[in-house]
Amino acid sequence: ARAGIISTVEVLKVMEAFVNEPNYTVWSDLSCNLGILSTLLSHTDFYEEIQVFVKDVFSPIGERLGWDPKPGEGHLDALLRGLVLGKLGKAGHKATLEEARRRFKDHVEGKHMLSADLRSPVYVTILKHGDSTTLDTMLKLHKQADMQEEKNRIERVLGAISQPELIQKVLTFALSEEVRPQDTVSVIGGVAGGSKQGRKAAWKFVRDNWEELYNRYQGGFLISRLIKV
Repeated sequence: ARAGIISTVEVLKVMEAFVNEPNYTVWSDLSCNLGILSTLLSHTDFYEEIQVFVKDVFSPIGERLGWDPKPGEGHLDALLRGLVLGKLGKAGHKATLEEARRRFKDHVEGKHMLSADLRSPVYVTILKHGDSTTLDTMLKLHKQADMQEEKNRIERVLGAISQPELIQKVLTFALSEEVRPQDTVSVIGGVAGGSKQGRKAAWKFVRDNWEELYNRYQGGFLISRLIKV
């Protein structure tokens, strides 16, 4: 389909056949391809329809997996749960969004900490459908995090926020002293991959701040990664 030999419609029909698939690797591939498709369709009138398709394909496996680990599960099941819940949450699946908000509230209030493999999907979900208060809470969590792994996890998902003025806030944050120079690219990349508005804003931000970014990374692999994203 990417080569233009068959219609993408045929690909979507094949994807529908995977609803009972239990394997993480297969779902990871489906997710990646649907992500590319969503990005392309964000510039058309079909963006909402592809989100509905994502919800239809991913909700049966999401319901089967649930939110909590089951006895005897392996590492790949945990990875699959994070992948599926993140995909459903981003697409605006109602039950997933409600549960993500509930668990995030408990996490922030210290009642019940989110397990490491559920943090990214929950963060992405609440940011994608969040407001300035949500972003402020995430930035506060970033400041309070004592492990670099958690800081990086938050930095990678901040770009999921949708409102233009909040996207700008995230981009400004990327160049602040709060973010290690080597991690700035992850924040900008997250914005570029987060939405159509994010892509435009990130591209403008990179051009406006090119001198500083170039001086910071000159000759290194980070500058090529930045251009690629």
